[in-house]
Amino acid sequence: MVKVLIWGSLRSATEGQTEVEVDASNFKELLDQLATLYPGLKPQIERGVSLALDGKIYREAWFAEIGPDSEVVLMPYMTGG
Repeated sequence: MVKVLIWGSLRSATEGQTEVEVDASNFKELLDQLATLYPGLKPQIERGVSLALDGKIYREAWFAEIGPDSEVVLMPYMTGG
């Protein structure tokens, strides 16, 4: 199981939980599991989310591996430059 920190406005879709656990080994599996367990997250996931994995922010890195001890943070899609 992977612990996922839920950031900011996304918490409203997880019943206010700041941390959830899912069974996933990559970014795509994690998003699929979150959309199933927390249907309120699905619209945001479809619009786009960012994932911080061990301090590095990813967007659409579907098969980036997530280890059981990885630090994972799910946040609304981040833009910038």
